[in-house]
Amino acid sequence: MEKLDRLLRSASLRRSFGGRGSISSPGWRRSSVTPRVTTFPCPGCQHDIDLGERGISMLFRNFTLESIVERYRQAARAAVAIMCNVCKPPVQEATKSCMDCKASFCNECFKMNHPWGTPKAQHEYVGPTTNFRPKVLMCPEHEMEKVNMYCEVCRRPVCHLCKLGGSHANHRVTSMSSAYKILKEKLSKSIHYLISKEDQVRTQISELEVLIRHTEENGQLAERRTSEHFERLLEALQERRTEMLRSIEQSRSLRVERLRTQVEEYQGMLENSGLVGYAQEVLKETDQSCFVQTAKLLHVRIQKATDSLKTFQTAAAPSFEEFVLDTSKEELLLKELSFSGVPEPPVIDLSRCRVYNEGLIHWHLSEDSLPTDHHIVEFRKLGSEEESGWRASEPVFGCSTVLSDLSAGSRYTFRVKSCRNGVYSPSSPEVTLHTPPAPVFGFLFNEKCGFSAERLQLSKRRDSVESVAGMSLLLAAERVQTGSYICLDYIIGDTGISHGRHYWAFRVQPDSYMIKVGVASDSKLTEWFHNPRDTSSPRYDHDSGHDSGSEDTCFEVSQPFTLVTVGMGRLFIPKASASAAGDHGSRVLPMPQRIGVCLDYDAGRVFFYDADTMRCLYERPVDCSGTMYPAFGLLGGGAVHLEEFITAKRLFTPSGFTLIHTQI
Repeated sequence: MEKLDRLLRSASLRRSFGGRGSISSPGWRRSSVTPRVTTFPCPGCQHDIDLGERGISMLFRNFTLESIVERYRQAARAAVAIMCNVCKPPVQEATKSCMDCKASFCNECFKMNHPWGTPKAQHEYVGPTTNFRPKVLMCPEHEMEKVNMYCEVCRRPVCHLCKLGGSHANHRVTSMSSAYKILKEKLSKSIHYLISKEDQVRTQISELEVLIRHTEENGQLAERRTSEHFERLLEALQERRTEMLRSIEQSRSLRVERLRTQVEEYQGMLENSGLVGYAQEVLKETDQSCFVQTAKLLHVRIQKATDSLKTFQTAAAPSFEEFVLDTSKEELLLKELSFSGVPEPPVIDLSRCRVYNEGLIHWHLSEDSLPTDHHIVEFRKLGSEEESGWRASEPVFGCSTVLSDLSAGSRYTFRVKSCRNGVYSPSSPEVTLHTPPAPVFGFLFNEKCGFSAERLQLSKRRDSVESVAGMSLLLAAERVQTGSYICLDYIIGDTGISHGRHYWAFRVQPDSYMIKVGVASDSKLTEWFHNPRDTSSPRYDHDSGHDSGSEDTCFEVSQPFTLVTVGMGRLFIPKASASAAGDHGSRVLPMPQRIGVCLDYDAGRVFFYDADTMRCLYERPVDCSGTMYPAFGLLGGGAVHLEEFITAKRLFTPSGFTLIHTQI
């Protein structure tokens, strides 16, 4: 209630001091000239919130909250009875309030004003109240229309004009009754779930209270320890201060004493004092023998005084430069003084991690964390009892490392911890990565074998190829009009496979039109590159993913190539594999961010994987009678990028296993 009153006062002040309007209650029919408040103070942070041009009138009324507020108001006014608005004196206490008449009545007056058989008998009445605002929710955009639909996209009530030509024209809407049932059911389930978890909540509250107590105790202990550290620092500083001030005082006293002695010596040279006065008295001596005896020694003293005047030099230097104290380093250390206890744990960056025969692990620290000395990466193999222990890497001084000796087709868990001043942080959250089912096969794109420089653009490193849907594709439209199909532009890897199991991975640009990926033998490549025909069209290929029907007739025949179609954000499983993949709908899958291909040459099978999760998407037999090559076919706009581990040609094969590379 205080917040509501503050809101009303704020609106009144704006109106008094030239504000932009007054509050108008949504749900009432409003005049177009009524000024509106476009900002109001947030009850939490007290900052002004801008509501736009329509102000508070753009907001919906929360009738549920109004009912709750009204109940609290009635409870607050329980001691003050609501009187009948129709009774003649003496006025009776009201027992009912009519929402249509907007008045309160006692029993007798209610019967008189709402007789049976009249339209007033159908009025809605409630208990005694002063809140007669109608429960009719009006559309904030169309002020004369009631809301009767629910927009599932914006998740808000709308009227029929909003759906016909307003901002919700293309949105999916449902009836208000359906939305009411669905939302009420969801809310009921949520409430029942919370009620069923009452014991768990109480247990967690107890745990939190224990944690609060421990936090307070540990905080007080940390405060005492910190105070002790600073007290020791203050004591050390005070000791050093006393010693250094004592040294300065001793040097000052010694120098002042020497200078005062020199002053006394020079004062003796003055007339009527000291040496000069004594010499004048000696000159008055008339006895020659006595004068000679005294004047000889006196002359030596006067000669020394004369020489000292010619070579005047102070007995001590007034400067104290040797006592200048440089505390800049210490001040910097004190300013950087912080809690150098347990460092914060790092976080592994999954988007940059890659696992093949080796594991490339990246991580990062929080922005406000202090520099660390080094990091330790720990990993273990899952699903194997003899290898269930954690293995640690050598100290890493950067934020990434490469881990070797990983088994193929296995799941590994990785974690990282930081070290500073010999203290290790807690381990980072664990991440699980799956290694490929076979050793990595390294290759680059071959630009010398059937490469179409007109329609394909190859990068300088030959690790990515892009298809350009330009003038050449438009010129080929004449073939489309005659019933033919446009041929795919094929490109292959520069290294072939003649036996063994191999794995490679690549990324297909998400906005690619159509790209076919897989393997092909040297015999099929000769047919593709040297005898180009329209049968290379997407419709003719058995693995194109198109509904031509040709896949069903040739599935059992082992072909010298296997290609899977990827494009338009999807991966198309060939029709012949529907029995293995399930229903027809499962043939169209979302395009993975990275696609992996595994060729088992000896078994004559090829596998296609989601390279991020190592989930097998599709497999089928392939005729491996010749040398097999990674093959790619591009049509329209699109691009293929090989993974860095693949293009680096880092082939880590088991002992006794050799790859045979054949150039076309």
